[in-house]
Amino acid sequence: MINEIQLIEQINQGDTAAFRQLLELHHRKVIHICLSFVNDPHDAEDIAQEVFIEMFRSLKNFRKDASVSTWLYRLSVNKSLDFIRQSKRQKRGSGKVGLMEKTDLERLSISNWQMPSDSMEEDDKKKLLYMAIEQLPERQKKAIILSQIKELKQQEVAEIMETTIASVESLLVRAKRKLKETLIRHKEEFI
Repeated sequence: MINEIQLIEQINQGDTAAFRQLLELHHRKVIHICLSFVNDPHDAEDIAQEVFIEMFRSLKNFRKDASVSTWLYRLSVNKSLDFIRQSKRQKRGSGKVGLMEKTDLERLSISNWQMPSDSMEEDDKKKLLYMAIEQLPERQKKAIILSQIKELKQQEVAEIMETTIASVESLLVRAKRKLKETLIRHKEEFI
């Protein structure tokens, strides 16, 4: 197994091959966490690139008692949320569809005529769920995505969010309650 601490020391001494190796170890994980927030592969790639640039700049300050994976997850979450905030500021007042909603609509519009009705209904449910998640307060959104979509353990979520397990549990309870209310309200609107 590769010792990440040794890789970091080699990188800090100017070894670019060590950086490439560390990047290859974590690239897929970073892309997946970014994708779970922005739901667009191109945006996720761009954000991942920013994550690795930030990682490279910050390696000299890396605390060797922390996990590289946890640190990168935290960077990925923060960069993804920064991207979402920036996109919302740019779109404010323009009448454009939100990030998650837009990508889901594009996917649906391309594939609606190709899929059986059961698949369309499933896509509609996913679209609705992502739209409801998008409306959650930021910390609740982080907790629900990391816990339920990325299926991380609560301890890992707590480390990434720099909080306690009890706080994560509380955020999840509130997020689930709010999601349920949003989904019920949405269902009643169409009945």
